[in-house]
Amino acid sequence: MCSVAVVAMLGVVVVLIVKMRKSFRLLSSEDVPFQAKFAFWASIVYTICPIDLLPDPIYLDDIGILLAGLHSLNKAAERVGINA
Repeated sequence: MCSVAVVAMLGVVVVLIVKMRKSFRLLSSEDVPFQAKFAFWASIVYTICPIDLLPDPIYLDDIGILLAGLHSLNKAAERVGINA
C-alpha cells in the first residue's frame, strides 16, 4: 500500500518537472503579468522553505502550491495569447 503512494507521488513529481520546464519561458515574456510570475516564484519559495503547513515527509502541500503557481502562470499566458 505504501509503495503505491510513493509511485503516485513520483508520478506527480515527474509531471510537475515537465510542466515547470515548459513554463520557464513564460517567465521571460513581458506579456505575462507580474502577478502571475510572482505567484509562480512564491510557490517555488514555499516549496524550498523549511516551514510548511504539513510536515516534510508529506509533500502534498508543496505539490499543491506548485501546481497552483504553475496553473496561475499558464492561465495568465493563455489570456495574453501565449501557449505554454
